Amino acid sequence: MATVSEWVAGARPRTLPNSIVPVAVGTGAAFGVAGAVWWKALLAMGVALALQVGVNYANDYSDGVRGTDTAERVGPMRLTATRTAPARQVLAAAWACFGVAAVLGLVLVAVSAWWLLAVGAAAIVAAWFYTGGRRPYGYRGLGEVAVFVFFGLVAVVGTTFVQVGSVPWQAWVAAVPIGLLSCSVLVINNLRDIPTDAATGKVTLAVRLGERATRRVYAGCVVAAFVLALVTAAASWWVVLVLLAAPLAVRPLRRVLGGQTGRDLVLGLGETGRLQMAFGALFALGLALG
Repeated sequence: MATVSEWVAGARPRTLPNSIVPVAVGTGAAFGVAGAVWWKALLAMGVALALQVGVNYANDYSDGVRGTDTAERVGPMRLTATRTAPARQVLAAAWACFGVAAVLGLVLVAVSAWWLLAVGAAAIVAAWFYTGGRRPYGYRGLGEVAVFVFFGLVAVVGTTFVQVGSVPWQAWVAAVPIGLLSCSVLVINNLRDIPTDAATGKVTLAVRLGERATRRVYAGCVVAAFVLALVTAAASWWVVLVLLAAPLAVRPLRRVLGGQTGRDLVLGLGETGRLQMAFGALFALGLALG
């Protein structure tokens, strides 16, 4: 039976900036134009975190029962593949998280707009079919597209909308670099897993592109995030604060562009998460001060 620490490791905490950062930036944009509504921001954060943990458990379950995860695989704890927890428990944990996201989301829907129901339903469907179902789109190289849409555009824009009732241009523009940084987390994760994914038939974007091109994609996502964030300086010159996070990009970029593999890229994943958190905090502050 899995311990609490093993369940926490299986939730893949290094990926949680993917859910925290877009909500923070969306709240910063809301504060900058009309004032944030903090209880709505906290609800949005709860939705995002529940979806992130849910998709992590769902991936653990789906990859484990499909056989594309193995006990020898480099990376975070795999509850299903290592038989640390029964597959049915991992599946139940995934759907419990989706349930929490749905309940919190319904509260936001009730106080904002009912059409957000469709957005929430699409997010849960996307979370499940990333590696679940008969034809998971994550096995077709489309994972980065979904991450950009849901952990970039939807999360940032949606967070701003539920607080101010509209979406200013700053929120749309801010969503792009946040989506790119979210993609960088998935790219470095899939770069690490190219050998095992290719061997088990999991055709991620990294497998399709190959190692060299994937390393360039990672670098492109990180650099473009900084460049595009500065576009919002038209609304607030305080956005240049994001450049203070640039030094945190040096180490993961060196790892990726320097050809490191395996466990070295696990360290790079953590470094990317720290970069993402610092970038998000500074970007949110810059937008709020505008």
